[in-house]
Amino acid sequence: MDKNRIEGAAKQAKGAVKEAAGKVVNKPGLEAEGKADKMEGKAQSTVGKAKDAVRDATH
Repeated sequence: MDKNRIEGAAKQAKGAVKEAAGKVVNKPGLEAEGKADKMEGKAQSTVGKAKDAVRDATH
């Protein structure tokens, strides 16, 4: 498993926590930051999946 997949999943989790905290304490900036972290994590995870697919196809 590519490290990007692991790091991406961690960023998604961190983003979800920030987003939820922003909603609870009514801080739109924190909520938006959490959403951005989640999107960044998804993108990074997708890169990792692509790398894994290429690695699997070449072996």
